[in-house]
Amino acid sequence: MTVLINSPHLAAEGVAVLEAAGCDLHFVEAFPPPERVAEAAAEVDAAAIIARQGRITAAVMDAAPNLRVIARHGAGTDEVDLEAARARGVLVTRTPGANARAVAEHAIALIFLMVKDLPGMQRRVAAAGWREGDMQVRDIAGLRLGLVGMGPIGQETARLGQGLGMTVSAVSRHADDMAFRHARRVSNLETLLRESDILSLHTALTEESREMLNARTLALLPRGSLIVNTARGGLIDESALLAALDSGHIAGAGLDVTTSEPPPPDHPFRRHPSVVLTPHVAGVTALSMVQMATDAAECVVAALTGGIVPPDRIVVPSRLDGSREQPSPS
Repeated sequence: MTVLINSPHLAAEGVAVLEAAGCDLHFVEAFPPPERVAEAAAEVDAAAIIARQGRITAAVMDAAPNLRVIARHGAGTDEVDLEAARARGVLVTRTPGANARAVAEHAIALIFLMVKDLPGMQRRVAAAGWREGDMQVRDIAGLRLGLVGMGPIGQETARLGQGLGMTVSAVSRHADDMAFRHARRVSNLETLLRESDILSLHTALTEESREMLNARTLALLPRGSLIVNTARGGLIDESALLAALDSGHIAGAGLDVTTSEPPPPDHPFRRHPSVVLTPHVAGVTALSMVQMATDAAECVVAALTGGIVPPDRIVVPSRLDGSREQPSPS
């Protein structure tokens, strides 16, 4: 039971689950290209891959003819070629909810930074300035928070936002009514945009959702709105967002993700005065790393030993598994 982890590290609790089941673990360097993962998968004849950093392509799967399961260390699966896995009968799993609180807290932190203009005030103080006569700090209570996606992260963000006194609305393709305990359900994205002072993205990146925020949709937001993205960079047309920021139509963007990661050194979001950019770390907290590693390890062990993988973790069922695919998180 050889397991390849496309990262140099896995939380000790996850390693313990795998080793207790008799798995043989192999690691590679951080953020390896698919070619390196394919090489390592072939060398060790991987039966399982824990996909933590970097893409898992069809070539990676073909390099490991005995591959049975790809376990995502996280909720998103856009870095795994799902069609290739489906064609080869390889089980693909994810860890929904494992980092929900951490990512929701990060989204709220970005909202605080922008609404209170903390980066701007810090720059002013560092430049020997102080409070100006017309300076005002905005209230968070009463702002309209719009959420795209009501999976575990969206639901937790709604709960925190409501607790801060924001009016929370949301749109989701798959969530049932129970997911909307802390938000008003809106029927479509266009309505949500028109009614949001802050828009926060918590949906999966698919061909349908790619660049869902573009020149047309950004224009639907009220002037002075804020954008938060802790999901995937590809949800936003970055050129359109840059133009909306420069024009002042969008007052600020709090981004934990970008289309290309890391963004090139000259990427305008790195130094834009209206952008708070963090390096895709929203879910990288001590507690969430342990939970994601443990959940992914449990999926691997179950798949390799004939156990039961929790249905909500299955993205693509194996050819030998009768479980149904779960919809993309939103």
